[in-house]
Amino acid sequence: MAIVINLDLMLAKRKIKSRELAAYVGITEQNLSLLKSGKVKGIRFATLEKICERLDCQPGDILERTPDQDSDTGEPDATL
Repeated sequence: MAIVINLDLMLAKRKIKSRELAAYVGITEQNLSLLKSGKVKGIRFATLEKICERLDCQPGDILERTPDQDSDTGEPDATL
């Protein structure tokens, strides 16, 4: 399972700049950039809540679960 972050899409839909969102949420633009690129391992619920508040959206509008490429075989993953 992979989690895809659609933050760029929501920013474009709402016509909000990354700089504005970062300032509203109280994080650096660099950290927001890492989040948008999916290079983070986690996000605090408080941060997610502030993002959703400013973008007027639900967490599911930003986060999307996609199946792994290996899951099409029906066999369990080799790593646990």
